[in-house]
Amino acid sequence: MIQVSKFTYEPGEHEAEKASNSYLMSLIAVVAGLPLPIINLIATFFFYIGNRKGTYFVRWHCTQALLSQFSLLFINSYGFWWTISILFTSETISSKYIAYMLTIILFNLSEFIATIYTAIQTRKGKHVVWWFYGSLTNLICRP
Repeated sequence: MIQVSKFTYEPGEHEAEKASNSYLMSLIAVVAGLPLPIINLIATFFFYIGNRKGTYFVRWHCTQALLSQFSLLFINSYGFWWTISILFTSETISSKYIAYMLTIILFNLSEFIATIYTAIQTRKGKHVVWWFYGSLTNLICRP
């Protein structure tokens, strides 16, 4: 799922710190806006906007972090609004709802662990490519 490789050049200390912070931004946003799924995306987006003219290493990792948060938005939003509909309408908790919530928890937990791992490795100057998002990032972000 995650591949650690060499980047085209050796990133400097300042670059590694900024790239690592792009992943940490989404973790900090989880604490600030836990019930609202869009908070993580907004925080990561603003960090991306602030660093879009940075070095290729920083831009690449900001883009990968943004893409991962974008996909989480759809998954978490569906679960959020489904929960709201159960709370405020006559809809009841079903086995499909429980299965979806368990899937969301597992997906978010794996993304949380991968984000922490990626932030640590990126801070060391290593290039971490996620399975799906890395390919999309290569298409979007050019040197």
